[in-house]
Amino acid sequence: MATILGRRMAESKEVYIDAGVDTEQADAGLQRLIRRVKATWPPPGVVGAVHLDIGYFANVINLGHIGLAICTDGVGSKAIIAQMLDKYDTVGIDCVAMNVNDVICVGARPLSMVDYIAIQTANPDLLDALSIGLTEGAKRAGVSISGGEISQIKDIIKGYREGFGFDLVGMAIGDVPLDKINTGRDVRNEDVVIGIESNGVHSNGLSLARHAFFELGKFGIAHRFSDLDVPLGEELLRPTYIYVREVLDVLNTVSGVKAMVHITSDGLLNLTRVEAQVGYVIDNMPPVPPIFSLIQRYADVDDAEMFQVYNMGVGFCIVVAPEAADQAMTVLKNHGRKAFKIGRAVADSKKQVFVNNKLVGRGKRFYRLQCPGPT
Repeated sequence: MATILGRRMAESKEVYIDAGVDTEQADAGLQRLIRRVKATWPPPGVVGAVHLDIGYFANVINLGHIGLAICTDGVGSKAIIAQMLDKYDTVGIDCVAMNVNDVICVGARPLSMVDYIAIQTANPDLLDALSIGLTEGAKRAGVSISGGEISQIKDIIKGYREGFGFDLVGMAIGDVPLDKINTGRDVRNEDVVIGIESNGVHSNGLSLARHAFFELGKFGIAHRFSDLDVPLGEELLRPTYIYVREVLDVLNTVSGVKAMVHITSDGLLNLTRVEAQVGYVIDNMPPVPPIFSLIQRYADVDDAEMFQVYNMGVGFCIVVAPEAADQAMTVLKNHGRKAFKIGRAVADSKKQVFVNNKLVGRGKRFYRLQCPGPT
């Protein structure tokens, strides 16, 4: 295996932490939380039993005759971009996307969502605009919005724009036969990793992007870069792609689907969340969208940090048997999605991710390679 050049990133400059996001501290707190909540789990085999360990994209609850997939997520600091632009009718799409894209990773069909909207003040125009995005996202995903909660907490929610502060979170459910739950346990050496294009930043890494452009670069929300086809704010607010229809079509029509992976925070390191003891060689990434190159330039961060924060152009991955790759690519093309055979799985008990023969990912971090990785 390759050795690592230089100090650990923990000992070097990390702009994402400077921007206010420390994922390692969050993980430390999460481990304590996990130990306590798992004490609430019923014994295996009974109705209500929890089928998966915590840490996958969604969990599955035993309902006796079917599995109930369940997950929760929100839009994070993308809400600040919406306030900066005074445009709120698309972030609901992001909220739906972040949830339903996780539900499909366990092989489940998303069915419905509920939302939680925390607001600074009771602003009917804001709530109406948020509902536009939520319903549009639900339409794209083929799910219902079956309820929700609105909480006025002005002492907690402090908006960038007075009276328009909000946080938006959702919870999605889906159904999956208990014998069809997919956690990637069958991924094997030489299985093909298909990467589906992203729509830019999606809903992760906005704190670093804001730090790069508005604090370090001193740009305005309406600034136009020659690299982008829209103003900066519109680029950052692009709604996250929803991959439900095409991924379920692949799952239902292609034999040999091994794993489905939503590429969110931690970037391609999400590939290691599959159950199988495998690593990955990613050596055919599509061209990096211009927004990421701009963030890297103005935040002055290296490739390692970019790949552990952003999707870098790939928003979702499907791991398939080699003989199934072409059929899966055809299905995705028929749905109008650009997809690429970006790499392959390799036997690796350390579950490392090698990218472009320049980086290696372990755990939550990427490091720069000194020697070539697997070929």
